[in-house]
Order: sequence, then C-alpha cells, then structure tokens
Amino acid sequence: MNRVYPALLVIALSTISALLGAKRFYPDDPLTAEPAPLNTENVKRRQLSRYYDLFAHTLGKPGERSTNGHVIRSRAVNTLGEPMDGAWYTKRHYWKPMTTEELTRGPGGMTPPSMDGPWTIVSAKTEGVTPGFVMVDSKGRRFFLKFDPLGNPEMATAADMISARFFHALGYHVYDTYLVYFTMDQLVLGKDVQVTDKKGRRKITQGDVLETLLKVPKNKDGKYRGLASLQLPGLPLGPFRFSGLRGDDPNDIVPHEHRRDLRGYYVFCAWLDHDDSRAINTLDTFVEEDGVKHVKHHLLDFGATLGSSTTRPNSPRAGGEYLFSWGPTIKEIATLGLWVPRWAFAKYPNYPSIGRIEAEVFDPERWYPEYPNPAFANRLPDDEFWAAKQVMAFSDDQIRAIVRTGQISEPAAESYLADCLIRRRDKIGKAFFAKVLPLDRFSIRDGEIVFEDLAKTHKLGQTGPLKITWSQFDNETEKKTPLSGETSFAIPKEGLTRQATSYYAADICRDGDTRRTITVYMRTEGSREPQLVGIDRSW
Repeated sequence: MNRVYPALLVIALSTISALLGAKRFYPDDPLTAEPAPLNTENVKRRQLSRYYDLFAHTLGKPGERSTNGHVIRSRAVNTLGEPMDGAWYTKRHYWKPMTTEELTRGPGGMTPPSMDGPWTIVSAKTEGVTPGFVMVDSKGRRFFLKFDPLGNPEMATAADMISARFFHALGYHVYDTYLVYFTMDQLVLGKDVQVTDKKGRRKITQGDVLETLLKVPKNKDGKYRGLASLQLPGLPLGPFRFSGLRGDDPNDIVPHEHRRDLRGYYVFCAWLDHDDSRAINTLDTFVEEDGVKHVKHHLLDFGATLGSSTTRPNSPRAGGEYLFSWGPTIKEIATLGLWVPRWAFAKYPNYPSIGRIEAEVFDPERWYPEYPNPAFANRLPDDEFWAAKQVMAFSDDQIRAIVRTGQISEPAAESYLADCLIRRRDKIGKAFFAKVLPLDRFSIRDGEIVFEDLAKTHKLGQTGPLKITWSQFDNETEKKTPLSGETSFAIPKEGLTRQATSYYAADICRDGDTRRTITVYMRTEGSREPQLVGIDRSW
C-alpha cells in the first residue's frame, strides 16, 4: 500500500498489520494531505559540494534502483497514485485550475521590494560572472538580488521569473520572485558588511558595489534590471538530495529516489530545459507551522532554464546528453569523430534575451540533465503520465501569459519562446500518454464510473472502444472474484444494495489491448454514495 505516515506510526502499523493482517484500503482513504508532521527539533544545516555531487552521480549510482526483475513503484502517494499536499508538494493547476492572474502572480506576487526607500545591502557576491546582493528593503524584508550577464540582457532573469511560475503551478514549493528596475542610488551599504575576494575577507566599499554593477547590463532608460527573490520563511538547512533520506528529519521516511514528485520532476525539467536540476538548486528550510516545527522542501534558482545557462546562452549540447557519458564518447572514438549526435542538428535563432532553446529536435524521452539523477533514472510510465497530464493542462494562452512575466523586450523573442514551450508540451503529451491508458479524473456519478480520456481531450489519438470487467475485491486478501455479466460502467447492483461495507474493482482497457489497463477500486456501504478509493495503472 502506498501511504505516508510519520515514522513511529509506520512502525506501529507495520507491527499491527503483521499480527492482524494488512488491508489494502483504510476508512480514511484516499488521503488528500499528508498526516500532520512530527515536531522536529534537532536538525542541522548541511552543505553539499557541487563537485562531489557531480562525481558521485557520474561515477556511482546513489540510491536504490529498479531492475528488470525488481521494479520499484513510486511511493509517497495516496491510494489514487497522487502525491499528497505537504512539505514536498501541493496539488495546484491540474486539480484546481488556476486563473491567468494566479498563474502569472506565482507563489506570492503581492510583496515586491518597496521603491519608497533605500535598499540596504547586507551581503554581497562581487566576484565571478554572476554577481549579486542580499538586500533589505525599507519595510525590512530580505531579498536576493541577481542579474543578467552583460552579453545577454534579460535572459537569466526572464528564465527565472517564468520558470518559478511554472514550477509553482506544477505544485512545488518555490520562492516569490519579482523583476525590478533601479538606479545605483537605490542601494546603500549596511553597517560592517563583509565580502570575500582574492585578498580575503574584508569590509565592502561603495567601489565594490560600482564594480559589481559594471558587470550588469542597463536598459534603454539607464536602469539596472534584476531579479529580486523574497527570502523563504524559516531557517535555511541546505539542499536536499535526490536519493536516500534526511537522517535528522523523522518525517522523511520515503527514499527520495522513490518519490513520485521527484521522479515526475524529470518531465517538467525536460519541458522547461532545466538541465541544471541538481541538488545544489534545492533548499530545505526549518519552519514552524501550526505550532509544529518541521522541514520543508523547496526548488530554487531557475536562472539556468529555458534557453539560459545563467552566465551565457545554453550550450547546444544542454539537454542532449550528460556532461560525461561513455556512450557518446565511444561512438566518437569508434567513428574517428564522424558520428554526429542528435542534438547537433538543432537550429537556434539569434535571440540574446532568451538564449538557446528549440522544439524541433527536442525528444522528451531522450532529454538529459547535466548528470544522472537517481529519481529521474527510476521513473516509470505512471510517473511520466502523472507529470505529462499536468504539462498538458496549460493552454496556449496560459503559456503565453506566463512567458510575458519575463518582460522580454523583443516581441519576436517572446513569441518564439512561447511557441517552443507549446510545441515541447505537445511532444510530452504524445510521448508519455502513449505508454499508459491515459484516462484520468475518475469519479462516481449517478451510480456510474465517469472519467476524462486525456488522449481525446488533447487530440493525441489512441482512440478505440473501452472494455470494462468487474470483480468483487477482498480488502483483506486483495483477491478479486470476477462478476459475470457486468460489462457496463454502472456499479454492479449488488454493490448498491449490500448493507455491509464492500469493495469492487473495475479493470478498464481498450478493446484488444489488455496490457495498458487501469484498475479502479471503489467502496460501497449500503445507502451511502459509493466512493472511489484507489487507482492502479499497468503498462
């Protein structure tokens, strides 16, 4: 059974189940939200070396992996196969369609940095090609201020602004971001602010601020453009990993490589070309909510999405293969350099404000992050479908509206970026809907099972009559007893007349294709309305 409980409750239930016999469904199924977290006290900040992470995942295989003989289905889901609202994820646009205003506003949208007073710099990064500041506005709110590279005005800040809104609508916890335009007069130095450079640790000067801003492009009005990200609430603890557990968090009980919200994250990253989707671009925070202290998990830093690599346009290779992999290397050696990788055939228009992204060569099943990700590697067709249905839920107009939040000044570049995302969306639906029977949004209405055929909704083919077979389901042994003569989507009459609690299973497939099947489980209790309690997908 796929459920999430705090650790002590899991141990207790496991012991009871062993003595009394397990049940497939419980009276409170399906859960919509994770049970309240255990109060947590002893959590520690941790750092993760980006170089260690690179080599550990390139040369090794962290986490538990599925094999041909041992396929590990996703966990951290309810009996319907959906991640529950909680510290990792919250169901949003697909389940509760958001308005255009909500989509473009993002996770906050109501607290931009105040322009009525100075921005006080309290921390700074002055070296390298990605300078930035931590500043406090006149209302006392702390923001992280990042900029574009000189050669590509608008590129990184637009990518961050746009992708943060997509990932929020897709259900993840992200930061609240704003595009800001300001002059140097807006910035003042805080007291005793330190900076580290080649000379070591020292007090920052106004000259350092000026030198930093010399690396930042100005718009035609002579103002600097930046991305201001409101500091997340809680104490920063460092990144989470895409495998294993956080040992100091008693609520973290599902290995990360088996979480559906992290496996399906692959599809979202492929869509938005987030090849920099590694642990270093995540953040755990220690928060207190409803009087309970616990760890909350976030995604952050989307400057290297879409066509941007933050400091420069994306490499044509980005998304096409890992930074290092044996396959392409061997092919190049074996052919004396004559073999041409698929990604090399892509063509890109010259739009400095969006970098390099395209949809013609893009293949969602052959997209790669910078280096292997255990959760991505473990994804299964039902994980991909879970994510693909959410991508397909964005209409053309909604995608264009979210792209407009990037405030890209060249209309042709903005239009091209939106067109790319629309075409990539359609490829994702076509690729991942084909692997399963793409029926969803199941419910029971007037004594019948109703649902949406997403292939038909999005005009992706896969048509044909559906076949249904009914069984009585034993919730204790999980044995199915076929019911002869029941071939319609109406709940069997005996299920509507029995006074005792009973369970039924309906196996649905397209006529002639029994491999891709959906099993829908329901509970009947006398005169009460039948309740949908579970969904399984086979492929």
